[in-house]
Amino acid sequence: MPTIWRRCKRSFARETAPENHLPVDISGASAPMGASMNLRSGPRRIRSPYLVMLGDTSDPTYAKTGLGIRQWQPERVIGQLRFNSCKVDLGVADLTPAQARDQGACSLVVGVAPAGGGMPEHWWNCLEEAARAGLDIVAGLHVRLAERPSLVRIAEQHGVKLIDVREPPTDLPVADGRKRRGLRLLTVGTDCAIGKKYTALGIHGAMRQAGMKATFRATGQTGILIAGEGIPIDAVVADFAAGAAEALSPDNDPDHWDVIEGQGSLFHPAYAGVSLALLHGSQPDAIVIAHDPTRTHLSGWDHLPLPSIMDCIDRHLEAGRLTNPAIRCVGISVNTSTMQPDHRAACLDELTRQTGLVCFDPLIDGCAGVVDHLQDAFG
Repeated sequence: MPTIWRRCKRSFARETAPENHLPVDISGASAPMGASMNLRSGPRRIRSPYLVMLGDTSDPTYAKTGLGIRQWQPERVIGQLRFNSCKVDLGVADLTPAQARDQGACSLVVGVAPAGGGMPEHWWNCLEEAARAGLDIVAGLHVRLAERPSLVRIAEQHGVKLIDVREPPTDLPVADGRKRRGLRLLTVGTDCAIGKKYTALGIHGAMRQAGMKATFRATGQTGILIAGEGIPIDAVVADFAAGAAEALSPDNDPDHWDVIEGQGSLFHPAYAGVSLALLHGSQPDAIVIAHDPTRTHLSGWDHLPLPSIMDCIDRHLEAGRLTNPAIRCVGISVNTSTMQPDHRAACLDELTRQTGLVCFDPLIDGCAGVVDHLQDAFG
């Protein structure tokens, strides 16, 4: 096994926040989601710090769980576990499970979310090694840790926990479409893995800094690991997905904002279903569209072109009016990390001209502009 570990030096650019962008303070920010719901709270029973497993992942798109935790909760990450062919780097020490344990790690977190949510067969040996080293095993994939008998046996022998974050609550309702009190913002996107979670976290943080009542509502495994609660929408049976979104953002104070993490994309042939259920169940008063202007096609589906911003706005507003006729688009969150300054400014200016909306990069520009617009528009 030791031959599979390596230490390599790669830059950690987009995934590392600028000096003026601090990790979001989630603690104490959450309003209750309803005592009648059996909502799982993975991170509240997850011991930190973490050893984040990246395995042999070559595409940062599929490493968004590890990158997200490193971005928003860096104090929880003590090291990373990578194989020889891994091309993703969190900018932390490469450690074996035993080394991580000796340095104080308590849990190994599977930091990838590949298409389909499966686990490569050769990764199971590493999880078993980590369990033998005394680390809890945490995963947010569709495959369940408890379904692996050998891992269960080792965990029992060494007194460690197997924690599946992507486990939806029980007794979710079917959506009823009733308009709820309070205000809601949903992040949506022209594609998957394009910045919806980062945008939601940034907007939530800017709202809190502005003294607004706001709660970040996590809908995916990474968001749940960061926030300490939420519902993994893509693991919910289809008929109950919109109801899960309703349960996630219940009645609240009239001036309270739920900032809801979006999933998938209405334009994606594989994941449009979860996006639509989340849009209908969230009943957002405002949407912010996440966009990457350097993409020309859907990531991993090169035969499908990326939709235009105006088409994306129109489709979301049309679909969203089913449950909230007053829905409006308030901004475009743009990933400009790979652009030169002049090109970046021109891109944002052109998007502003096209849409008439606040266009910003949440990791470079911050989210104060769109929050100011929300305060003006909604009082």
